Amino acid sequence: MNVLKIAAFSDGETGGNPAGVVIDDARHAADALPDTARMQALAAEVGFSETAFAARTDDGWRVRYFSPQTEVPFCGHATIALGAALALRHGDGVFALTLNHARITVEGRRDGALVAAALQSPPTRSAAASPELVSQALAVFGYGPDDLDPRIAPAVAHAGADHLVLALKSRALLSAMRYELEAGRALMNGAGLTTVVLVHAESAQRFHTRNPFASGGVYEDPATGAATAALAGYLRDIGWPHGGAIDVVQGEDMGMLSRLRADIAPEAGSSVRVSGTARVMAN
Repeated sequence: MNVLKIAAFSDGETGGNPAGVVIDDARHAADALPDTARMQALAAEVGFSETAFAARTDDGWRVRYFSPQTEVPFCGHATIALGAALALRHGDGVFALTLNHARITVEGRRDGALVAAALQSPPTRSAAASPELVSQALAVFGYGPDDLDPRIAPAVAHAGADHLVLALKSRALLSAMRYELEAGRALMNGAGLTTVVLVHAESAQRFHTRNPFASGGVYEDPATGAATAALAGYLRDIGWPHGGAIDVVQGEDMGMLSRLRADIAPEAGSSVRVSGTARVMAN
């Protein structure tokens, strides 16, 4: 299988989060993706935090996502990478995607050496995080209750997958994030979390985030579209003054600067549009 390597949510021609993309262009009436074991093995071989596998169907594309260690229900940066790959192969447009548990769209439009891409996330929802989960997470990451921003209470936010949101009072606290991978994996797997969203609000519309992804065997992702959609949906739920959109800066502490934008519709539970640019790394 030919694997395209595309960095999603790049900062122009640098940065971004690398994803693998495998596309089967032949039209199929049913799911024609490779078997699960083969996709899992290839994702482990590629070694990126996620690889997206897409097979053309009569009404769009069937898509599944794999980290090096497990399948994930939805991955935002791999969806952006897929949108870029489809635009490069089939021309600019909006592509319908069928995931394991949702139907979404991704848009790709070529812009010189880059591709502008945007996804519509699965519907969002959020709920307060239990005191036990918050206490466990703070212990794993070495933070204390006084490090949390009281304006954004800890929550489990969902946009195709569950993410624990922990808002920190300062950018310095965010930069100081450290944890043991196995402890993070136990936390996330035990609570059914895909990632933890550590976030600092620089302003009402500008956020800095870091996303440990120990559940997938990855210490940290430099850009996470699914977690950004979940965060944006949660901010809507709590009445945060987002003004209709937020800008997220991620990957700074990894030397892989990434930029994401989330447009937030006012309707509770609706999807979030997450957009950015993508750059081809290698084929």
